[in-house]
Amino acid sequence: MSRIGRQPIEIPAGGSVSIDPGRVMINGPLGNLQQQVPARMKVEQAEGTITVARPTDRGEDRALHGLTRTLIANMVEGVTKGFEKRLELQGADLRLDVGYSHPVVMKAPQGISFEVPSNTEIVIKGVDKQQVGQTAAEIRKVRPPEPYKGKGIRYQGEYVRRKVGKRA
Repeated sequence: MSRIGRQPIEIPAGGSVSIDPGRVMINGPLGNLQQQVPARMKVEQAEGTITVARPTDRGEDRALHGLTRTLIANMVEGVTKGFEKRLELQGADLRLDVGYSHPVVMKAPQGISFEVPSNTEIVIKGVDKQQVGQTAAEIRKVRPPEPYKGKGIRYQGEYVRRKVGKRA
């Protein structure tokens, strides 16, 4: 049995869940999310928890079991606490003047907000974990960290392996 898939998901106070065949909808204080789930997976709600069960022990069902449980758990966490990603800017100002002849302007998608606590830090907040990660990846793609001088946009705590470069 999957260790991840068999764990129950607790629904915190202030959250509500609606389960249809093939779809799970979760409402919380920060917003609403819905996710398509494989129709074969059995998603049940009982006394403040959600459990996911698989129909067989085939490899495909075992893989979908843990995935389905994790997707639902991320939705519950997103609508109650929210997610955030932190990016660091190295060697540039925060206005996304990152070495090009023009400033790069990034617009926040719906459900995503940006915070700028310092000159070299961007905080991306949102309810949907996939959307927060995708937005962070798109911002990082504007100027990824380069290995010679270490300049560019990187995730907080990301290690960039440095190269020596040419010598005289």
